[in-house]
Amino acid sequence: MRIALIILALYLLSCITIIKEYERAVIFRLGRVLKKPKGPGIFFILKPIDKMVKTNLRTITLDVPPQDIITNDNVSVKVNAVIYYRIVDPIKAVTEIDDYCFATSQISQTTLRSVVGQVTLDDLLSQRDKLNNSLQEIIDKHTDPWGIKVSVVEIKYVDLPQEMQRAMARQAEAERERRAKIIAAEGEFQAAENLKKAATTIADHPIALQMRYLQTLLEMSSDKKASTIVFPLPIELLKAFSAMGRKEEDRG
Repeated sequence: MRIALIILALYLLSCITIIKEYERAVIFRLGRVLKKPKGPGIFFILKPIDKMVKTNLRTITLDVPPQDIITNDNVSVKVNAVIYYRIVDPIKAVTEIDDYCFATSQISQTTLRSVVGQVTLDDLLSQRDKLNNSLQEIIDKHTDPWGIKVSVVEIKYVDLPQEMQRAMARQAEAERERRAKIIAAEGEFQAAENLKKAATTIADHPIALQMRYLQTLLEMSSDKKASTIVFPLPIELLKAFSAMGRKEEDRG
C-alpha cells in the first residue's frame, strides 16, 4: 500500500507542469488538440495520455538573407530585410504548419523578390516606406492562417553594382552643378533688377548720384592707409569752364 502511494505521488508530481508568462502549451489528448492552450503558470497534464507542445508568444526577429533581384528597369541588386512577427494563435501555429519559423522565412524571401522585382531602382531607393508596408501586408496575409502576425517589415540594405554606383555619383554631381548654375543665374537676374531700379531712381533724382559720390569719398577716407582717390567731375562743370575760356579769348 505504501509503495502504491509513493508511486501515485511520484506520478502526480510528474504531471505538474510550469510554463513562463510568455509561453503557452498546446495539449494533445489521445491525439486530439484541446480547444484552449494552457498557461501561463502551473497546471496538470495526464501522462502519457496528454502530449504538450510549447509555443513562444514573444516577438521573433527574422533576418531575411540577401536576395539577388532584377528590378523593373533591369538593374541587378541584392536586397535583404528584417521581419518582426509573433504567434497570436498557438493552436494554429502547431496544427496548421509543420515549422512556422521556416515557413515564414521562405514566404518572406519569395515575397521580397516578387515585390522588389516589380519596381524601378529609383522607387526602391526613394519609396522604402511604401515598399515596407506592401511587404508587411502581403506576408501577413500569407501567415495569418498559421496564427502568425507580422507586425513590421523593413528593407535593411540595397547592394548596387559598382558601375551603377559610379553612374549615380555622376548623376548626382551633374544635378548639383545644374542647381548651382540656376542659383547663380537667379542671383544675376535679381542684381540686374536692383540695378535697374537704382538707375531709374537716380534718373528721376540727379542729386542722388552726388550724394553717392560723397558717401563713397567718406568710406575711402576712413582707410588709414595712403590711397589715390579719383574724384569724378560732372561734364556740365567742365563745359562751364570751357565756355568761360572762349569768352576771355573773344574779349582779348
